[in-house]
Amino acid sequence: MNLRHPLILASNSPRRHQLLTDAGFAFEVYTTPVDEDYPSSLPTGDIATYLSEKKNKVYHEDQPDCLILTADTTVILDDRLLEKPADLVEANEMLEKLSGRTHEVVTGVTIGINGSTSSFHSTTKVHFRELSAWEIQFYVEEFKPLDKAGAYGIQEWIGQVGITSIEGSYFNVVGLPIDTVYQALLKYSQ
Repeated sequence: MNLRHPLILASNSPRRHQLLTDAGFAFEVYTTPVDEDYPSSLPTGDIATYLSEKKNKVYHEDQPDCLILTADTTVILDDRLLEKPADLVEANEMLEKLSGRTHEVVTGVTIGINGSTSSFHSTTKVHFRELSAWEIQFYVEEFKPLDKAGAYGIQEWIGQVGITSIEGSYFNVVGLPIDTVYQALLKYSQ
């Protein structure tokens, strides 16, 4: 897709890079550290969008006349956020909590240009079957999912063998609801 403005993906996520590439977009990747703190009073379902908007503001000042795409993905279980695990022990604990349960994955997306932004979010319900201790340990040790909210990647082994159903966008769980992003970027096409 040809856009009227250069597109910048402000994300280190290789999964987001791949989804945007596969959807036919030409873009550059810029990353800079962004404080990911959020108000403790914020409802868990709003945190992903809040963080995507916060990230977008950082890039606006440096990249005028560019479309800035930012995103943040959260995993929510029992109205509690499961962030990226600090270590393999915490990753193991997170997967034990998700085992046999349904949780939500929320991705907030913000598209900005010249100080104007548009934000939206996508929510997907994900159900894991009961996972054995061996399966959790194998996945954590082999895949080391420390860069993933909730300590798993749906596209990886644990998702392939442990997820029994989803309600909503698969790509949202991967890290970017690319169907919705594509539609949002159409208004900037030539």
